[in-house]
Amino acid sequence: MSWATGLMVYVVIWWTILFAVLPLGVRRAENPGLGQDHGAPERPQLLRKAIITSLVAAVLWLGFYALHQSDIFDLRHWAETF
Repeated sequence: MSWATGLMVYVVIWWTILFAVLPLGVRRAENPGLGQDHGAPERPQLLRKAIITSLVAAVLWLGFYALHQSDIFDLRHWAETF
């Protein structure tokens, strides 16, 4: 796997995990200010969620890389047999 492929796989994993992590710990603002949406979170904690997302994505990417290097899922071999 090239470094570009590895990076793209990490980016896809990162964005997928981000959308799973975003709703965690969200509380709506009780008294939103003028022009503020009623469903907007009081404190979104985006930096904390980005860090959590990066750590989880790194662990999942390492798992993907280990499976890729061990040739457990050798799609080229499967394509040749059909």
